[in-house]
Amino acid sequence: MSGARVSGNATTRFTNVSLLSVTRRMPSGVTSSREVQRRLAPALKRLRLPSSLLERVAGVEERRSWASGEDADSATVEAGLEALALAGVGPEDVGLLINTSVTRKHLEPSVAVGLHHGLGLPSSAVNFDIANACLGFINGMSLAAGMIESGQIRYAVIVNGEDADDVQETTIARLLSFDSGREGFMQEFASLTLGSGSAAAVLGPADLHPEGHRVLGGVTRAATQHHRLCVGSTDGMFTDAQALLEGGLELVVDAWKDAVAEWDWSSMDRYVTHQVSRVHTNAIVEAVGLDRSKVPTTYPRFGNVGPASVPITLAGEQDSLSVGDRVLLMGVGSGINTAMMELAW
Repeated sequence: MSGARVSGNATTRFTNVSLLSVTRRMPSGVTSSREVQRRLAPALKRLRLPSSLLERVAGVEERRSWASGEDADSATVEAGLEALALAGVGPEDVGLLINTSVTRKHLEPSVAVGLHHGLGLPSSAVNFDIANACLGFINGMSLAAGMIESGQIRYAVIVNGEDADDVQETTIARLLSFDSGREGFMQEFASLTLGSGSAAAVLGPADLHPEGHRVLGGVTRAATQHHRLCVGSTDGMFTDAQALLEGGLELVVDAWKDAVAEWDWSSMDRYVTHQVSRVHTNAIVEAVGLDRSKVPTTYPRFGNVGPASVPITLAGEQDSLSVGDRVLLMGVGSGINTAMMELAW
């Protein structure tokens, strides 16, 4: 592995790492935007906002929610076990587990420790959390790839489990209060697009798995002067949506232009982007000139599932990909950071 900086752009290449499997587990509960809008009708009317705001602006028609007897951690373990089985890797051979979830029920210990136990991983398997907003999963893949390339480990499991249910309930209750003005409503609008779900991926050495999908590398870039544009907690997520969109697009375009010298991403077979909304997807497609037919979307059905969005979307696309296809994973996370990673399917 070699790392270099070009005009502030971090570029990484890998020569012996493959994605061996990617899986997802979606909650059985479905919450439609019509239901959310029906509950918010008094506030929407009072603030003179469109009654179909979520569908019209965000393009989110529904999102998944954990039903009785379901939870993010259990679903993440299930996704991880399936990913290991599909990869043909035993838990005893795993050297690294990275949890990349935004969702966490407590500050200590890490979410990873419970997942490590649930997956039955050995004591020798390093485990920890990576938190970087919606980029966590791509960051986790990159870190794991570096450890595989350096020979520290053979196999890594990257997981993510998100639970947006409580945040949405809290947000709806707050928006129905008469203390909420139009500006305050729009600052919390993004919370209403969030969805729940889990995903997992297994990475390993390419020379031992010719059937795998090569992880070629990618770029990352930061614009942390915008770190206050989207701030979230267990109580809610508060966003300057327009400024965040503009800052994110500028960062993506700068990173894309810097990457041109080393990467040819203008003719990918699939662009798997982080799923935010119709507005954000269309803006990125136009900003860097992507072929819209090669950009699959899951936000209409699942909403924004945070860091799990990229692997959830990739898992849904994998059966339609062919050997030799080139896939670019792309994301922008509040903060603001961006990351892009190329896979050779």
